[in-house]
Amino acid sequence: MPRFAANLHYLFTEEPFLERFACAAQAGFKGVEFQVPYDYPGAELRARLSANGLVMVLFDAPMGNWNAGDRGLAALPGREAEFRASLPRVVEYAEALGCDLVHVMAGVVSAVTDRAQAERTYIENLRHAAGFLKTYGVRVVIEPINRKLGIVQGGASYTTEGMHGYFLNHTVHARSILEQVASDNLFLHLDLYHMQMLEGHLDETLRANVDLLRHVQIAGVPGRHEPTVGEIHYPYLFNLLDELGYAGWVGCEYRPLGRTMDGLGWAERYGIGVSDAGQQKRNAFVSGRP
Repeated sequence: MPRFAANLHYLFTEEPFLERFACAAQAGFKGVEFQVPYDYPGAELRARLSANGLVMVLFDAPMGNWNAGDRGLAALPGREAEFRASLPRVVEYAEALGCDLVHVMAGVVSAVTDRAQAERTYIENLRHAAGFLKTYGVRVVIEPINRKLGIVQGGASYTTEGMHGYFLNHTVHARSILEQVASDNLFLHLDLYHMQMLEGHLDETLRANVDLLRHVQIAGVPGRHEPTVGEIHYPYLFNLLDELGYAGWVGCEYRPLGRTMDGLGWAERYGIGVSDAGQQKRNAFVSGRP
């Protein structure tokens, strides 16, 4: 059965950020993820994790100035020093949060950027980051993101439906980058929402890439809402991940249509978002008791 993590920049946004840890635990999640931990002291975040029995499963490396349009730095020629100077902060938060997986974002490139130069920059920066972070036991992942859509107007901070101009968009390109970097500490992260937007053929994509896959995220297409909303049949894909022996987490990075708890019916079969009575029934089913 997949292990589901609540993305706290997307779920439980009806509550203040620091209260969302308790909400996730009360809903039955055992892990959480969120893009940007740097707005809070690491010790405060670690205390919230510990108090609620939660594991931090993924966060993003510093991505530059979000409000100015930055969505990562790794593929941006001329900003190599800024990117590399940000890595000790990754180590600081990885150690504080007990998290060993970080997403290094490529960034947004302009229409006039030389893409070959951007790719060379990306490869060299990833090679440096993978080597540097390996020393501290931190693994690196990269993620293809659709460039068709952008931030959610009026939405919570850091919630998007895509990233206009994002450099890395397709699985084939991501695998090519991994091969060129040639590091044993660099892996693949697939958001099935983006993959459906960009490529489709989700069964084929997962089968072809499970060897490099270290993190998965989910949301419905279109709209990036609950995984029951839209054209993707997620129960099939969850069974497929089990069949393939995927051992990582599945991040719930979707925008609830209403209150988060009201939209967790899809997860009841996995022990999330259920009442105490419902949980007892599930436990009895799993253990084989009548």
